[in-house]
Amino acid sequence: MNTTFISRLSEYFQITIGVVLASIGLKAFLLPNGFLDGGVTGIAILLNSTLQVNISLILVILSLPFLALAYFSISKTMVLKSIVAILGLAVSVHLETFDIVTEDKLLISIFGGLFLGLGIGITIKNGAVLDGSEILGIYMNNKFGISIGKTILVFNFFLFSVTAILISKETAMYSILTFLITAKVTDLTIEGFEDFIGVMIVSKNYEAMKKAITEQLGAGMTVFKGVNGYGNNGINKDFEVINTVINRFEIRKINRIIDTIDPNAFIVEYDVNRIKGGILRKYLNPKNIDLKLKKT
Repeated sequence: MNTTFISRLSEYFQITIGVVLASIGLKAFLLPNGFLDGGVTGIAILLNSTLQVNISLILVILSLPFLALAYFSISKTMVLKSIVAILGLAVSVHLETFDIVTEDKLLISIFGGLFLGLGIGITIKNGAVLDGSEILGIYMNNKFGISIGKTILVFNFFLFSVTAILISKETAMYSILTFLITAKVTDLTIEGFEDFIGVMIVSKNYEAMKKAITEQLGAGMTVFKGVNGYGNNGINKDFEVINTVINRFEIRKINRIIDTIDPNAFIVEYDVNRIKGGILRKYLNPKNIDLKLKKT
C-alpha cells in the first residue's frame, strides 16, 4: 500500500481523535455550565448562552470567513483538513450527550480545558485547526509579523470582556482559566512533554569538559573550532566551543560538571523548540564513544 496514503490516513484518524476529545471537553464540561473557551469556539458558546442558537451551526458559519482566508493566503491542504475537523466537531457536539460530570466550577474549568487542549493539539499536530482564531493568528504573523500569540490574546481579550458584561464576571474569570489551561495543554501536546535546552560552553579546559559531559551525562555534542575570542583575559586563540542539547531536568547536573572543571567557563543556555536527526541522548553509550572528537 502507498506510504503517502497510509500517512494521510493516519493524519485523518488522529484528527478524528482530536475532534472527539475536543467535543467531550465542550459537551461534558463547558457547555452545560456556560463556560467559554477562547476564539471562534468561545463566540459560539457565548451566542448559544445568550441567544439559544444552535452551537454546531454557529461553529460552522463563524469558521467560514477564516477558512476562506486560509484558502487564499496560507494552505489549501490545511483548509481541507480543517473543514473535515470543524464539520466533525460540529456534528459531534450536536450528537453527543453526557450526564453532568461535576458541578464544581474549578474542576469544570480544568478538565474542560484539558480535553479541549488535547483535542486542539492533536488536530494542529496533524495539519488542521479547530478554531478560526488560529488561522487569523497565522495570517497576521505572515502578513505583518505580529506573533500568533498576540493576535489570539487580543481576540480573546474582547471576547472575555463581552462575556463579563453580558453574562457575569465570575463566568468570564473561569473562562479565562479554561482558556489558559487549554493553551498550555495544546502546547504540550504539540511540542511533547520533553523540554530540551541547548548549552554552548567556551572553556580553556575543553578536553576535560568533553570527557565529563560524555561520561557523566551521556550527552552527545558538536565541537566547533574557535579562531579568536575576547574576554577578561584578553584575546584567546585556538580554542574549542562545545555545543550540546540536554533535557531541561538535567541543566543543574551539567552546571555542576562545568563548575567543577572550570568555574570561569563562558556558558550560553537557549531553548530548543524542535530536534530532528542526530543521535538521541538516551541511545548514547559512553563506553562506545571515542573521546578524541573530531573538530568541525
